[in-house]
Amino acid sequence: MISSILLVSLLASTAFARSVKRGTGEIKCPVVLSGFVPVDKTPTDFDSYATSPFNPDYIRGSEKFSEILVFPDVGSSRFDNASTKSVEVTIDDKSIFQKQNGFRRAGLQIQGDTNEGGPGTKGVRTLHFSIKQDPERTLNLTHEYLNVWHEASDYSANQFNFQTGTIIGKSGGNPNTFKVLNRQNTQVWETPTDPTAWQNFAITLDFDKNTLQVYYSKDDEPLKAVTAALSNDNSGEGQYQIGILKKPTGTSDVVNSGFQETGIDEGQIYGGIFLEDSANGCISL
Repeated sequence: MISSILLVSLLASTAFARSVKRGTGEIKCPVVLSGFVPVDKTPTDFDSYATSPFNPDYIRGSEKFSEILVFPDVGSSRFDNASTKSVEVTIDDKSIFQKQNGFRRAGLQIQGDTNEGGPGTKGVRTLHFSIKQDPERTLNLTHEYLNVWHEASDYSANQFNFQTGTIIGKSGGNPNTFKVLNRQNTQVWETPTDPTAWQNFAITLDFDKNTLQVYYSKDDEPLKAVTAALSNDNSGEGQYQIGILKKPTGTSDVVNSGFQETGIDEGQIYGGIFLEDSANGCISL
């Protein structure tokens, strides 16, 4: 006989499972690189090439990914389902990558995304990612943040930047928005940061025609194009970066110096990370 306590526990678990919102987004195109996080992954899985969907060595400081990644209970983004879950990238005072003392930085690189000759910079590729805010680990929007970008293989430029906060050298902007900038660091689109909703983004890079196009939706709504296919220099190969790069203030040498407050405890929640082949106009909405 099942005890009354166990029965209540089982019913509560069932009710919770039914209440979890799952995404209904359908992937319609071939997946080139998968950053989906299987639901059974534990923090230590992200410290090994054998078990992590991401590079376990980049991008982070001295702390292992098992120390800086967390798995918040926030339901599913549009392209996640019962078999996958979201992941939160966090930064603190120790988040210094290599000798970049000006930045506080941690980020994800999907396994298989190589700096040169990789599958991510051929033909037409669409990077999908969803973002949700953590009210316990808010960003300090007096700083400039890079959240998602594609960096050329020689590290001299980014084909695009997806950013938030106060952009250095650009006065009058709203820091509480997500912004997409092209290779020339010209803003091509922005949207307000939503404190509670999942915000879904897709960025299509046509490496043959040298164009960039942005798609957007909230929660489980289908993505819609919010820009046309805009001219952009997509040359230089490189890799996709997904996470947090917090720039300092009060310096012209942002990589190596500047002000970062102490006691940093910030995070950005990501879900539904994947790169698809958008040949012949294919895109998952």
